[in-house]
Amino acid sequence: MNKFRILIIGLIFFISNSYPQKASLQDLIDIALQLSPELKMYEAKTRASENRIQQNTNLPDPMLSFGVMDLPVPSLSFNRDMMTQKVVGLSQEFPFPGMLSAKEDVNRKEVEIVKQEYNDKRNEIIKDLTQSYYELIYIRNEIELTEKSRQLMKQILDVVRSMYSVADASQQNVFRVELELTKMSEMIAALKSEEAEQLSAINSLLLRDPATEIETDSLPQFSFARLNVDDLISKAEANRPYLRGIQIAEEKEKLNQSVAEYDFYPMFRLSAQYAFREDLQPDGMPQDNMISVMLDISLPLNYGGKVSAMVEETKSMQEMYREQYSASVQMLKREFGMAVAKLNSLKNRIELVEQGSLIQAKENFNSALASYQVGEIDFMNVIEAQNNLYTIEKNLYRLKTDYLKQIAELEFLTGMKIE
Repeated sequence: MNKFRILIIGLIFFISNSYPQKASLQDLIDIALQLSPELKMYEAKTRASENRIQQNTNLPDPMLSFGVMDLPVPSLSFNRDMMTQKVVGLSQEFPFPGMLSAKEDVNRKEVEIVKQEYNDKRNEIIKDLTQSYYELIYIRNEIELTEKSRQLMKQILDVVRSMYSVADASQQNVFRVELELTKMSEMIAALKSEEAEQLSAINSLLLRDPATEIETDSLPQFSFARLNVDDLISKAEANRPYLRGIQIAEEKEKLNQSVAEYDFYPMFRLSAQYAFREDLQPDGMPQDNMISVMLDISLPLNYGGKVSAMVEETKSMQEMYREQYSASVQMLKREFGMAVAKLNSLKNRIELVEQGSLIQAKENFNSALASYQVGEIDFMNVIEAQNNLYTIEKNLYRLKTDYLKQIAELEFLTGMKIE
């Protein structure tokens, strides 16, 4: 029975990996986020940080002590000297009021920092998967366009061979068309290799076998976004987890400064002891038991400036995070400036192709093919027109793919959707 169940499970696994996985981009993103070991690592790190709060924000355990005081030697008798005592004691250390709550604030900030790291990694996974998915769509579209061009070229070859058979075309024309067909076959083979690379990249995020097939849709319809650098910076400062994490780290160091400054204040230890005394011999004189209460106060002398150094360290860390934040914003301005320029260029080029060169290339090819069939032009004009149409269609899809990939990059850098 167990062998049969194992066989069924293995068969299901084989079938699931033998056929294309039907899933939208959002479905793939959901799967990747659910399975990601990196996100699970940050989840565990978050739990560890939360557990650290209780470790560092409670009083230390009290100390229970047992002992003997003033025991005479060599007799070691408990009833020979009135100062001999058997002692039990209890002591508890206390930090200066407010120190434990300050430490708790520091540890809670650490939890917030890890959560921001989680969110930034989550956005990075979405970005990587989205860009790979769009690139896979582009490659498959280019394969499709190349295959259509190859089929069309085969039709042209049939026409050229028919014309060659009646001496209306030269053998050189036949060789030229065959050469173009060979080039297209080589291009399809290269594109298939690129397709396998993108499939491997996507499947690695899904924890699947690299060769698992994935069905893709066509590129989504989109409208051009109106973007400027200042607006993108504002969005990033408000929503990017990475930037928020730096700000929280600075806030944490401010709290660490408060914790360090508490070392300028004394620590306390309260202790109580109860002493048991036996009746003295030989006369049996009774002895009262005794109780002692002590309050120890540390003297915060700041030897060698050690406490001052801790405070200065936290101030330096605050400055470091401020500068890190400024450097990150400066880098984002550069990235956003380049991205906006690229998106505007892509927008203009897409509009020019769709409204001009693509229409002209289609008309030119249809005209060239009709003219060649009636013998008005040489076949070289047909090949040139066909190659021109193919190149324009391929470049248009490339431009649209690059536009969507750049938007995905901006969504990662800003931490929010770009509408």
